[in-house]
Amino acid sequence: MAKAKLEMMREVVRQDVQVPVEVGMADLVVQAQGLMKRYGNSIAMDGIDLQVRAGEIYGLIGPDGAGKSSLLKAIAGVLAHDAGQLRVFDCLLDSERACESVKDRIGLMPQGLGQNLYGDLSVEENIDYFGGLRLLSRQELGSRKEALLRSTRLDRFRNRPMKNLSGGMKQKLGLVCTLIHEPKLVILDEPTTGVDPVSRREFWSILARLLKEKGITALVSTAYMDEASRFHRVSLMHEGKILASGEPESIKHLASGQIVSTTCADPSEQPVAVRCLATQFPQMEVLGQDIRIFVDETNQDHALAQVQQHLNGIRQSRTELLEPELEDIFIALLRKKNGQDRKKGKPADQQLANDTVPSRHTASGYAIEAVHLTRHFGEFKAVDDVSFTVPQGEIFGLLGANGAGKSTVIKMLTGILSQTSGTGKVAGADMRTAGRQIRERIGYMSQAFSLYLDLSVLENIRLYAGIYGLTRQQTTSRMDWILDMAGLRPFGNALAASLPMGLRQRLALGCALIHRPQVLFLDEPTSGVDPLGRRAFWEVLFRLSREENVTILVTTHYMSEAEHCDHIALMYAGRIVADASPDQLKHDVENQAGKLVEIQVTQAQQALEILQAEGFNSVALFGASLHVLLTDTDKDIDRIKTALHAFEIVRIAPKRLSMEDVFVHIVTRLESEDAKARGEQT
Repeated sequence: MAKAKLEMMREVVRQDVQVPVEVGMADLVVQAQGLMKRYGNSIAMDGIDLQVRAGEIYGLIGPDGAGKSSLLKAIAGVLAHDAGQLRVFDCLLDSERACESVKDRIGLMPQGLGQNLYGDLSVEENIDYFGGLRLLSRQELGSRKEALLRSTRLDRFRNRPMKNLSGGMKQKLGLVCTLIHEPKLVILDEPTTGVDPVSRREFWSILARLLKEKGITALVSTAYMDEASRFHRVSLMHEGKILASGEPESIKHLASGQIVSTTCADPSEQPVAVRCLATQFPQMEVLGQDIRIFVDETNQDHALAQVQQHLNGIRQSRTELLEPELEDIFIALLRKKNGQDRKKGKPADQQLANDTVPSRHTASGYAIEAVHLTRHFGEFKAVDDVSFTVPQGEIFGLLGANGAGKSTVIKMLTGILSQTSGTGKVAGADMRTAGRQIRERIGYMSQAFSLYLDLSVLENIRLYAGIYGLTRQQTTSRMDWILDMAGLRPFGNALAASLPMGLRQRLALGCALIHRPQVLFLDEPTSGVDPLGRRAFWEVLFRLSREENVTILVTTHYMSEAEHCDHIALMYAGRIVADASPDQLKHDVENQAGKLVEIQVTQAQQALEILQAEGFNSVALFGASLHVLLTDTDKDIDRIKTALHAFEIVRIAPKRLSMEDVFVHIVTRLESEDAKARGEQT
């Protein structure tokens, strides 16, 4: 039966080979020329030119404030532009009447988890409501609803209230409600922000399949640079302008350079190596024990020689060349646009305490100890027997899907929540009895609230200084430190609400550090922050850890940020399921599931379905490519070539395992085991 199904799928491929769409051959769904939009003195869109072709998934990639949402709303006909021309379905959107004429062919999903849904309505009731708004007949609504519920695997949850869904499930329901009237153009504004990696991958897989089946065009915005591979074409946006447009792979060639990754033989020399390299290379980041440098040099040997020259004899245990990622290219393009000189010297964000060597917290064993921590909310067990330790001065990552229990663990360790059972110590203080003592030793930057947005930068700093009981002299000294660290000296009197997200988060970090805590807790601190802001933020964290010996516990949904951590604990359903360094976790997954391989193939969606039917369960879609873990590389590649003989395979090549691959593999395996266990019980 399975073989017959595979042959039928292959026959469809042979009979329906699609020619790649060329510019000028396809109908243009969206055409924007010189599009402008102002909000007072702020320019949201600054002369934007954009063309979106029928049948493609087009990505707008950039940070908060780049102008993505304004552009999407203008295209959806819900925001008037100030200048320029905008055509959607070849209709000039120059009046309210013109905008109304295209809305029945558009589906808009706004930014934010479940923002277009109703919390008290069930899954099915939300779909019925949107079907009614679109004036679907009972028969149309019924058939489309059942098909979409099956495709998104929400059929088992049709009676569950929306407010009780996980973040990933809310986004899938939002997608269903957006697609229920089968629009010709679907517009999705940051649909995966705040969603864990497993749910993100599933969301993209579902979206690609549904769009392929219905012939829908998609225009999608995201702040995640690593999602560029999901799109046929992309535009990189920054401050209301488009920096570059094209296929993701072609954009990678717009900035010439090499990534040199190097590791100090003696880890204690890493801070010195970073300071030496920073005088020459403005684009650099620290990932655990590795230093990753973008060198503006096309010759590989010359790039390696430049790095070695500026290490001033510091011995390295490993040095290798890597291909730049899209985020590296984005930052390089911004440097070029802003005219930053490569020999500019140390960035201001690295100049802590006026570049003097700060005083260090003494190393005294474990800074954080969690022993059998458990927390119940009624009958629900949010945290289940969690134990881990964090040495002083380490950057520790606590990762997990939405609802895994990460924030609950932090709240127990900081004394905000009491535990049902178990014990915990932070900076030597027992969290159950320490009271004020523990608050003086820790800094906490919460996911939801850290700043008073209606106060100025200086007023926020003074407020936190007062909360922690600092003297006037201490407040003045620490205020200078925060302004230098966060690059906020020009913004002292500006309201916190007016700051770009990256500066706002660094101000929140400074307020959490004003009393020089031994331990810092950061709950998703860079959500919505642009790549430059995230890198500057992590540069500060690195120096706090290495030079001031501050212990940092951080949660994040950016799996690329997990690479910065010295050690990682992965949570699933309230318990710790993996506990090791990033390199060790990757090594363990390779031993369990095999090596990662990238397959560039025509008709990737159909190729994906065939490989899944052949038993390659780890295969995932990435734009025009597939990623799959292979246990027996040579044998499995032969199986893949045989299975995909009706397709044109452009390339099959090994790929470095990422922390997202690790996260998805572990969580998917556990979800599968849980599903089997439920099946056995029923």
